[in-house]
Amino acid sequence: MFPLGSVLFPHMPVALRVFEERYLVMLARVLQTEPSEFGVVLIERGSEVGGGEQRFEVGTVARIAQLEASEGVVGLVGLGTRRIAVERWLDDEPHPLADVRELPELSWDESLRPLLDQAEIVVRRTISRASEFVELQWPADVELDDDPVRASWQLAGIAPLGEIDQITLLRSTSVAQLLARVIDLTDAAGETFTATWYAEEGDDPELGA
Repeated sequence: MFPLGSVLFPHMPVALRVFEERYLVMLARVLQTEPSEFGVVLIERGSEVGGGEQRFEVGTVARIAQLEASEGVVGLVGLGTRRIAVERWLDDEPHPLADVRELPELSWDESLRPLLDQAEIVVRRTISRASEFVELQWPADVELDDDPVRASWQLAGIAPLGEIDQITLLRSTSVAQLLARVIDLTDAAGETFTATWYAEEGDDPELGA
């Protein structure tokens, strides 16, 4: 298991620089199997370095897609695959370990297509507006997968949301719930971005000043 300060969604990439001894040991073990995978969970309290952190119980399995090493640092790119729930944390020696169970895959129903289209519009529009105020990881025109379930998870991954909102999305039990949450949380985030910007500029958004 790899506790991080960010949330990994299925069908989204994660780039990591690994230098702590415990995670170098973990990678050595992971790379002995094919496919090479490890679990990613969000840190609830604490930091990524040093250990002793508290962790959320839901996460995502990352499959290593790229790997390179230099001077004691390993750089890797992982791709989120399936969701997991932690049943029990084990001893962290020599690295974090847990008993986990896989969460059910979400099923697509074509009747959800309008909801997917609406979620895409909301997310892309919010990214476009928010990028005027802050630097974001994903551009508004980033390409989504043709598969609707994968695209739904990708919308969750690119939406400009905080980690707690992202955990809420990761816990979704259906595509309908996931997309509805994406729309609601992203709309709320967009309003926050705008209100914060106006407050910093001393303008009144109601008057359009």
